[in-house]
Amino acid sequence: MTLVSWLDGRADLTPDHMAVVCDDVRLSYRALARQVHAAAHHLKHALGVGRGDRVALLAMNRPEYLVLLFACARLGAILTPLNWRLAPPEHRVILADAEPRVLILEPEFAETAALAAAALPDCRQVRLPLALGDAVAMPHDPAVGDDTRLLIVYTSGTTGQPKGAVLTHGALTWNAVNAIAAHDLTGADRVLTTIPMFHVGGLNMQTVPALRVGATVYLHRRFDPAATLAAIRDHRITLTVLVPAQLATLVDHPDWPAADLTSLRLVTTGSSVVPPSLIEPWHARGVTVINIYGATETAPIATALAPSEARRKIGSCGKAALHCAVRVVDDAGRDVAAGVRGEVLVRGPNLLLEYWRRPEATREALVDGWFRSGDVGHVDDDGFLYIDDRKKDVIISGGENVYPAEIEAVLAELPEIAEAAVVPRPHPKWGEVPVAVVVRRADAALTAARVLQAFDGRIARFKHPHAVVFVERLPRTAMGKVQKFKLRKLIDTSLSPPGRGSG
Repeated sequence: MTLVSWLDGRADLTPDHMAVVCDDVRLSYRALARQVHAAAHHLKHALGVGRGDRVALLAMNRPEYLVLLFACARLGAILTPLNWRLAPPEHRVILADAEPRVLILEPEFAETAALAAAALPDCRQVRLPLALGDAVAMPHDPAVGDDTRLLIVYTSGTTGQPKGAVLTHGALTWNAVNAIAAHDLTGADRVLTTIPMFHVGGLNMQTVPALRVGATVYLHRRFDPAATLAAIRDHRITLTVLVPAQLATLVDHPDWPAADLTSLRLVTTGSSVVPPSLIEPWHARGVTVINIYGATETAPIATALAPSEARRKIGSCGKAALHCAVRVVDDAGRDVAAGVRGEVLVRGPNLLLEYWRRPEATREALVDGWFRSGDVGHVDDDGFLYIDDRKKDVIISGGENVYPAEIEAVLAELPEIAEAAVVPRPHPKWGEVPVAVVVRRADAALTAARVLQAFDGRIARFKHPHAVVFVERLPRTAMGKVQKFKLRKLIDTSLSPPGRGSG
């Protein structure tokens, strides 16, 4: 089943039930369906969007995210959400790769708009809010099927270059089935979305699945701890997704001790290794927290911890989602025994179809129908999965992927630097933060401030190193590879412990 029929069906079954609430905007299922039809009509007849065309979207959370997703679904077009936390030059790289027919964006992203206009003169630009006419019944493209491309979500690779994971109608549909089963989602639920919907976690973990079952979604433009706690109380929120940094921020907020969490039956977390210390304060307040494991390439749900096991198996990502299979294998691709670490492989109808215009990367990631996650994990004697580390050279800071190679490329441009490497450092708020380990050139008068200044305006703020450590040389293997495990030990002894609000 494609996404095309979802809202039409809901508009018939529960037309007056509230679908989306965001600030002063309240859309029933009937109203949401009408906006989807009007947006699809506008995209096709005013902007020339057809099957296979990309529609880029640069905006914070707002109802148009969902309107445009379902409008693109009707046309067989491909929604390409952009991370608003990236710097404009990074947006330009992604736009050049995706080559959208239309870029829809909020007015505050004028710098990206200017860069896009110069680099992609044939790309139409539209400012939000959309100027939609009267709702017109817009028939869907009959060629749209489960294998039709619907989303391109960009995620940086280990080289620091962005890759677009292509997700189909079928991937989103089966992910929704997995999500509904994992959360026991029903039309009576009230879902709060504070994670940016340019992430599959914000869009697909609960938000889109909630619309499948007729629940109500409350959207926050961006995460604010006081507003989150107030929304849980005022709207009697039953479900929400919080990345580890958000779990910590809410517990540390002054409103936490008196916060009314009685309506909240489940919090889902993930995106990185989640220490039990971040979950325990929620359990102490009677709120069940489950860990879901996945990736952009799995749409994202691959495994889920059952709520009934949340306390007994705290720290685990649970077992394979309803329509997924998971293996842990050694370097030869053989399944490992319980307790033995190996790479996590995932198979299911929710996997990416391909990386956009990257056949070699696709072949490397998808082997015999299995997605090679690059994550290292193990299962216990009961078959519960635990994520231990990451094979890929990635730092996850506040739920965002930070790739050292991208930071190292900026460092390499500084003439005062002979060589440099970037490694993660544990942080009580963000989970991990990047640290630059730098070797100065002979007689170079290079300060940490000068190194950090080089990142201003180049890459997103969350990717900037939180500290700089100067060394005489980088430890390397006989093959010349930097031994980053030694650098991690080095920064642990060289830097003072980070404070809860530092960085």
